Amino acid sequence: MKTNIEIPSLARVEGEGALYIRLKNGDVAEIELNIYEPPRFFEGFLRGRYFQEVPDITARICGICPVAYQMSSVQALEMAFGVKITPEIRALRRLLYDAEYIESHALHIYLLQAPDILGHQSALSLAEVAPDVVKMALRLKKVGNELLSTIGGRSVHPVNTCVGGFYRWPKAERLKALIPDLKWGLEAAQETVRWASELEFPEFEVDDYEFVAVHHPDEYGILSGDILASNGEPVTIEPDSVEPASIEPITVAEYAQHYLESHVKHSNALHSHTAAGTTYIVGPMARLNLNFEQLGAEARQSLEEANIKLPLRNPYKMLLARAIELVEVYSEAIRLVEAYDPKGSSHMEVKPAAGEGYGVSEAPRGLLYHHYVVDDKGMILHARIVPPTSQNLARIEADLWKLAPQVIGMPQEEATLACEHLVRSYDPCISCATHFLKLKIEGN
Repeated sequence: MKTNIEIPSLARVEGEGALYIRLKNGDVAEIELNIYEPPRFFEGFLRGRYFQEVPDITARICGICPVAYQMSSVQALEMAFGVKITPEIRALRRLLYDAEYIESHALHIYLLQAPDILGHQSALSLAEVAPDVVKMALRLKKVGNELLSTIGGRSVHPVNTCVGGFYRWPKAERLKALIPDLKWGLEAAQETVRWASELEFPEFEVDDYEFVAVHHPDEYGILSGDILASNGEPVTIEPDSVEPASIEPITVAEYAQHYLESHVKHSNALHSHTAAGTTYIVGPMARLNLNFEQLGAEARQSLEEANIKLPLRNPYKMLLARAIELVEVYSEAIRLVEAYDPKGSSHMEVKPAAGEGYGVSEAPRGLLYHHYVVDDKGMILHARIVPPTSQNLARIEADLWKLAPQVIGMPQEEATLACEHLVRSYDPCISCATHFLKLKIEGN
């Protein structure tokens, strides 16, 4: 009888983590998703820094989601200083965010999770039998990188974002030169939905998810908005609505009253939970279930043609949600680039003043919250950042509790892959690693 399942190093996720499933008398007794990567103390060394340094510093938290950290930070600091940006600045920020979604979703769909579903060890082995699929994935991602570089100055850790807007407007001709590639990308994204809808996902329905996502009444919730949650109640999709009447959004300033963080002994990452002590889930599945009505026409059409039924309650099917969002951001990027005609200054005047501000946006992996307190000289007195992965960790562990009884009887390699696939479906951003899971099963 097995006594432990140990996965000391998880693969194909960002960062360093491990998984331990401990058994007692043949039953699951303990599950730990152990994040052993050393703490990075970003919140600590933001204190005492000038406010305009914050977007560039926080971008370094993640190499795949730097825009998310920049957007949540600038919105929090603009709230603290009472800065109102122009519609042109906001549209360019949204376009920059679309670029990040394109490169991140293309990477995860095809190169991180697809090998699991198709029975391949990695994207390299997938490329041997399906080279056209991998080539399309790389081109999809490349278009996002080029768009991000054109707006942000470079594709990794962009340097054009500032509190108040952008340091400069990108050249219109450079942006509009990307339209043919963006139109190709939209067609490829639509094909991605068709392809993904035919994949065979593991059966794993979860009834007690509490979905939490940014919600904006006029657009698909990514850049800004209030916070919407299903509050533990089933999300029911009616023909003309996805939002039960009982759901009421909260403001970003109220976030900390509803969602708390706790330290757990087995992890250097904090675990988030609701004020009532329950788990919740953020990310593409939560966004799609709660914000279906705000999708654009192209994404709605792809959803309907692929016969994808909402709400999604299977974590493996977050790939489907990412595919729909890939259509959404490609189609929106085309509209924003075609309409791009900047007027006036690329950034608003910012006068430092003592204050407090909150910012929230949707990183590709889920809701990202920032809170800052600044003094009258614009220096940071306090910073709090809650990334999406820390909000999902407790929920991932809860899903692993459901999965564990199915894997404890499997051979070591199969059990490893089953656990890895579940964790990878969340696309956790522990930080920047290339190797994730190595499973060790001990028995007597």
